[in-house]
Amino acid sequence: MRADVKVGAAFPDYELTDHAGTRRKLSKIAGIDPIVVVLARGGYCPKDRRQHEGLAQLWREMMPGVGYCRLVTISTDNVLESNEFRTAVGADWPFLSDPGRKLQRDLDIAEYTDPHHNPMVPHTVVCEPGLVIYKIYNGYWFFGRPTLEDLRQDLREVTKRCRWDWDLSDPEVRAAWQRGEHDRFYPYGKSVAQSFAEQE
Repeated sequence: MRADVKVGAAFPDYELTDHAGTRRKLSKIAGIDPIVVVLARGGYCPKDRRQHEGLAQLWREMMPGVGYCRLVTISTDNVLESNEFRTAVGADWPFLSDPGRKLQRDLDIAEYTDPHHNPMVPHTVVCEPGLVIYKIYNGYWFFGRPTLEDLRQDLREVTKRCRWDWDLSDPEVRAAWQRGEHDRFYPYGKSVAQSFAEQE
């Protein structure tokens, strides 16, 4: 991984094509929420498939309306392969395609031990709002990847940092509510329908 892509720095705001053929920027997918960015080999890799089957369970906790966190997968698959990968693991979050290896080269994560597929070395990056990196996992070996419980703990800490209304017993939080500043509270002045619409 490129030396400047580290904890506390901003993850690059890549713009790539999603599984439906739409150009998407990471910052737009994340919005004001924490996001987990999964850099994957692709649908051909059994390790990636197993990781994503687990993520499909965790997504039900992360999604808008529940955990108010975001998730995105990026691989070197083309759009068709990316869509097939997404469908095969039962995913319901954006999959971005980088068959030109732009991200792979930019982050210096070419998996040189597999010249046939020429994938990225798998990484899972947990980001605070603004794509600020909280933690990076190197998943070249499967057990280097975060467990679902690792990600739950990471997202607990990240959401504690970024949700100012985390503790409703805090006198300042209570006072803000009593002053009528309700749009500052869950779900941040938006309806659940609006939050879901932003995910699309």
